[in-house]
Amino acid sequence: MNVVSYGGGVQSTALLVLAAQGRIDFGTFLFANVGDDSEHPKTLRYVRDVAIPFAKDQGISLHILERHRRDGTTETLWERLVRPGSRSVPIPVRMSNGAPGRRSCTADFKIKVVGRWLREHGATKSAPAQVAIGISVDEVHRANRRRAEPHENIVYPLLDLGLRRTDCVRIIEQAGLPIPPKSACFFCPFKTLQQWQEMRRTEPELFAKATELEATLIAQRAALGRDPAYLTRRGKPLSEAIPVATPLPLVDSDEAECDSGWCMT
Repeated sequence: MNVVSYGGGVQSTALLVLAAQGRIDFGTFLFANVGDDSEHPKTLRYVRDVAIPFAKDQGISLHILERHRRDGTTETLWERLVRPGSRSVPIPVRMSNGAPGRRSCTADFKIKVVGRWLREHGATKSAPAQVAIGISVDEVHRANRRRAEPHENIVYPLLDLGLRRTDCVRIIEQAGLPIPPKSACFFCPFKTLQQWQEMRRTEPELFAKATELEATLIAQRAALGRDPAYLTRRGKPLSEAIPVATPLPLVDSDEAECDSGWCMT
């Protein structure tokens, strides 16, 4: 079983085109949707309006997966974050020193969701699935072959082909597809300060929702007697940390990114 963990971004969309061209042998793509209330709306539109129709035309299966609770209901990342009485924060919020906290969002809403689909479709420890992740040569530091479930082998076709992100953009353009936006939850604390500022300028409603979420998380931590945590390393609420027009530093240490490769590809 050969599948691609499809993130809806440039690198994994390049994998979709490469699969359509027969340059890689992957006929199934799995998009783990962390929630229509959590994924960036532009990513969801791209997946549904561009990627799925393209895959269908090329004879490739592209499935949208969701996380389900034990009772069968769907759970989104946003719902878990704002759940009353929650004692942990599954996203890498910034602590008082600016460092990101521990996170479980990628594991719970990406890796495990894809893993469950693989097991349900026959992947086992003795017959693992090949799971491709869209990490390009310029992001080789994000590749970690040791992180894998027992029923899967992680592979990196873009690394094997020696392709960089710029190559991925060219591949997508030559296929006649629009370039996808950077994929991530719209409230991800791994955003750079510049990305937050761009959101505040061009997507004020999303920025307001992120501000609302941050306030909820701060209140939850206060109820537990814990220090506040923020969505940026600046140690203050988004509305104060991200100015509307004031230039921000060009070098931004916030650009940590998820090193597992399951997000932001």
